[in-house]
Amino acid sequence: MQASVPASKELQHTNSNLKFVSLISGIAAIGGLLFGFDTAVVSGAIGFMQQRFALDEFQVGWAVSSLIVGCIGGAAAAGLLSDRFGRKKAIIAAAILFIVGSLGSAIAGTFSWYILARMVGGVGIGITSTLCPLYNAEISPAKYRGRLVALNQLAVVTGIFVVYFINSYIAGLGDQAWNVSTGWRWMFGVGVLPGILFLALLFFVPESPRWLIKQGRAAEALPVLIKIHGEELAKKEVLEIKESFRQDAGPLRDLLRPGLRLALFVGIGLAVLQQITGINAVMYYAPEIFKATGAGTNASLVQTILVGFINFAFTILSIWLIDKVGRKALLLVGSTVMTISLAAIGTAFYTGHTSGSLVLFFVLTYVAAFAVSLGPVVWVMLSEIFPNRYRGRATAIASMALWFADYVVSQSFPPLLSFAGPGVTFWGFGFMSLVTLLFTWKLVPETKGKTLEEMESLWSLK
Repeated sequence: MQASVPASKELQHTNSNLKFVSLISGIAAIGGLLFGFDTAVVSGAIGFMQQRFALDEFQVGWAVSSLIVGCIGGAAAAGLLSDRFGRKKAIIAAAILFIVGSLGSAIAGTFSWYILARMVGGVGIGITSTLCPLYNAEISPAKYRGRLVALNQLAVVTGIFVVYFINSYIAGLGDQAWNVSTGWRWMFGVGVLPGILFLALLFFVPESPRWLIKQGRAAEALPVLIKIHGEELAKKEVLEIKESFRQDAGPLRDLLRPGLRLALFVGIGLAVLQQITGINAVMYYAPEIFKATGAGTNASLVQTILVGFINFAFTILSIWLIDKVGRKALLLVGSTVMTISLAAIGTAFYTGHTSGSLVLFFVLTYVAAFAVSLGPVVWVMLSEIFPNRYRGRATAIASMALWFADYVVSQSFPPLLSFAGPGVTFWGFGFMSLVTLLFTWKLVPETKGKTLEEMESLWSLK
């Protein structure tokens, strides 16, 4: 009977710890919501903006991709900022930039003003896309790290899904003339509200304990780790983290040393492959893809919402699976299904058999496979595969590569469709999914259940 009391207390303590970690991980994941909102909101506004500012085709493309340019800059700066000032302060700065960018886009009097505001907001998104998953990885117990980091991707797809309905609601508030003059401004302006909420809640989350220990502030890190792990494990973890920082981080060229070089190669490879397998081409241009199958405008928009729902639902499934079956297993299964689906889509377009629901079925299968694998898993792995003392800068490099690949795919997809045709274009994405399968099988390690401190020894053996 006496033995059951400590066991009960231990269970209560574990539940309390998980609630604490889940709460602060959820707050950090709001950065992902802003990410999803800001990348998708322009889809509803661009038609009205084109009329308001009399934009040509190049300017329309620039109106969409200017955010991504800002994201590249934000991702590039994220590592240095977070290593110097801390994860929390860098994310707070990103939230402020997002608010400024949303407000500036909403009140822009000229197209140049709008572009500047979007790039400012993009810098904020680049920082949060890099540091919010990294922060969640650094405060999560190894057992739950996958699902807690994947909360960020769930927030991203939630932001994308919700903004479709927000844009539709705002557009319905007035006629065409009102939308051209005012409606599109409200679409951007609504983003200020979650930005302010995110900024306010960030003041209630602790700084990353690993960053604190790196700065020689272990006394400040210990109370946070006790809340996460309990006193006994927290003290042990402090010693392990200190040991991982026994050598100061050297210059960036140290990332090219054996072991670290492979970790960086795997991180950049996963980041680029996530994009060049075509997900954002499908998400950004879904209505045009469905129109090419013969669907009408209304039907193509309904099908696009269905794509968003599948993306959302299978991201939730990934969160449930990622700490059960592992990262590598999800990547292998997901990339296999993506390869088959993209090959089928390409064949349907190439042979002209695009009528009915065939293309829709394989597009939904492709999105589902991506949402359960590359979508969340890549962000989880980027946040955990690098050694402690290099994590901020290495994650920033990989994140910058991801955003650059996103920009290239987004800009090249319409010309590719025009020049090579949809069949060959989707075959190309399918080939890159096959490359992802082989890359994962040969080079990507399984990180499920390993502490962040164990990652360094994982790479040192290679």
